[in-house]
Amino acid sequence: GAQLLGFIQVDPIKWEYVKPYLLYIFFFSTGVYCNMRSLSISNVETVIVFRALSPIIVAFMDALCLGREWPSQRSWAGLIILVLGAYGYASFDEKFQTQGYSAYFWPSLYTIVIASEMAYGKRIVKSVPLKTKSGPVIYTNLLGFVPMLMLANVSHEYGKFWEFFWANEKYRLPPMSVFLLVLGSLVGTGIGYSSWWCREMVSATSFTLIGVMNKCLTILLNVMIWDQHAQPGGIFCLFVCIAGGMIYQQAPMKGERKTVPTGITAEDEEFKTDINKEVHDDDEEAVELLDRSNAAKRRG
Repeated sequence: GAQLLGFIQVDPIKWEYVKPYLLYIFFFSTGVYCNMRSLSISNVETVIVFRALSPIIVAFMDALCLGREWPSQRSWAGLIILVLGAYGYASFDEKFQTQGYSAYFWPSLYTIVIASEMAYGKRIVKSVPLKTKSGPVIYTNLLGFVPMLMLANVSHEYGKFWEFFWANEKYRLPPMSVFLLVLGSLVGTGIGYSSWWCREMVSATSFTLIGVMNKCLTILLNVMIWDQHAQPGGIFCLFVCIAGGMIYQQAPMKGERKTVPTGITAEDEEFKTDINKEVHDDDEEAVELLDRSNAAKRRG
């Protein structure tokens, strides 16, 4: 309606654009399912550790498939520090220490799927010629609607909703619940727009790293607000994760990195500039003397 009235511009729904986004929705929905299964057999700390591994996998995909240079030594150090910090945070949880290897299958699969989603998301941003910022949001929300309904059924969300709906005869839907639902929808819409805008601006590795840093900051904020405080060592490891993210530097596209010859310093460049200037001045003086000599010969 807003498009027909001329208020906003909306990208049309085309099959040639739908096809690449269908694969993205597959990765996204599979990642959500793997995350649900991971949380059902392990704890949040385990998922955080495996999620922190995803930027390293995406860094390889960036270099091999998306035309980026390999990360610098500083960037590799930042990614490794991030993983160590996440592992350190999880190690302070007793459940993480007592889990067997069988609990790591779904988190491992979740890491691989989320890394594939991040790399492919960057690829379609570059390859699918949508004209507006709302285009990717519309395509992902439209195509992801049915898979999300199916996942809600798998997790028995409909039954939980009806139990809650009939639990209170006075308020079928309390006003606060309606407010939180509307607020969550608005925030979710903002996240959709900002994430696709951010994905367009930075590399796939940087975008994945931003997601991991966001989870670390969310945990830190939860510790500051609620009563479920982590141990001091765990809080310190969260700051280690943040430090690792700050150390990382985005790798340039292949061919954009400037190479500086070895042995050349700023002083050498200034010296060369001075020499060139002196040679240029000497040439001008020689030309001026030659002109004077020719003029004197003509008068003679």
